[in-house]
Amino acid sequence: MAQPIPLGARGEAQETVEFRHTLTAHHAELPPVYSTPDMIRLMETAAFRALHSYCDPGEITVGTAINIEHRVASGIGARIRAEAVLESFDGRFYTMRVTARDDSQEIGRGTVGRAVINVTKFLARMRKSEG
Repeated sequence: MAQPIPLGARGEAQETVEFRHTLTAHHAELPPVYSTPDMIRLMETAAFRALHSYCDPGEITVGTAINIEHRVASGIGARIRAEAVLESFDGRFYTMRVTARDDSQEIGRGTVGRAVINVTKFLARMRKSEG
């Protein structure tokens, strides 16, 4: 890490709910509402963005834990905004407080964990474990 990541570092991600983001896209009998996996993906993107500018070249952050509540349904056309704020860190593990809001209210909240990795070293370890 080039520099310590300050508590309170923030990131955002946004998207408009399309059919491909709905439960119906995964199973025809389910309602056409924003899926929990898509909300979590957006939250993880916000968390990545909050930390990425503090990484050295060749480093990224990866997800390590998820604890999310999806509390309100959102339909096709809703604009979803996820925000992540660095709440704490322990060694190389970072805990981000995340929220997701649609046009009118909070739809989800919780925490995600992330860790900084060196991509080259990580991929080398992956190749060793495969061989």
